[in-house]
Amino acid sequence: MAAVIEAQGLTRHFGGLRAVDGVDFRLEQGEIHGLIGPNGAGKTTFVSLLSGRTTAQSGRILLNGEDITHLPAYTRVRRGIAYTFQITSVYPRLTVFDNIALAAQSRGAADLAPRVRAVLHRVGLDQDERTLAGALSYGHQRLLELGMGLALEPLVLILDEPTQGLAAGEIAGFSALIRSLVPKMTILLIEHNMDVVMELADRITVLAAGQVLAVGTSDEIRRNRAVQDAYLGVDHAVG
Repeated sequence: MAAVIEAQGLTRHFGGLRAVDGVDFRLEQGEIHGLIGPNGAGKTTFVSLLSGRTTAQSGRILLNGEDITHLPAYTRVRRGIAYTFQITSVYPRLTVFDNIALAAQSRGAADLAPRVRAVLHRVGLDQDERTLAGALSYGHQRLLELGMGLALEPLVLILDEPTQGLAAGEIAGFSALIRSLVPKMTILLIEHNMDVVMELADRITVLAAGQVLAVGTSDEIRRNRAVQDAYLGVDHAVG
């Protein structure tokens, strides 16, 4: 399987903290790839390196074989990498419609209104298009941010804790939406909800102390003793 994104020896230290410490990683075309690990494992720093919001100190990042290590974040967005934040980054004083429209306009989209409404329908915010984004519940702001990512029509969508703030009844709809995006889109999912990760991910990478602890399918990760000891515990272990 071809790699859409490949990281080779990626490193980022902050003083004495080795947040990302020589990470090799492959995100393959059309997969949903989970990224998990304990708090402080380096997950958010790692995806910030992939998206260009943090600069790597060493190593390389390839997008479809092209070295993008030194490209700024906005250029990587144009090349097809979209990143939704762990903390929502919607425009609270703009309407839901206008938030999506801003993202769609950045792609030079024609027939803007139909495209915006199609995205709103996809994330379940049809009835909220004239609502100010800041007036939405936190969970619905997360869905709006996901919609902004979809409006960019990315090759790769990086989702950082997307189910945080969603009600239990909304998570099933979110999972169905994510499944519907592949294989046309490739998904990197950083998520603490292990039920969501284990259900959705084709493969999972486990980070611990800034390094890759394991890579495998859900079943392989569940059975990995080192992963059980470092992160999963007994609840999601098998065997």
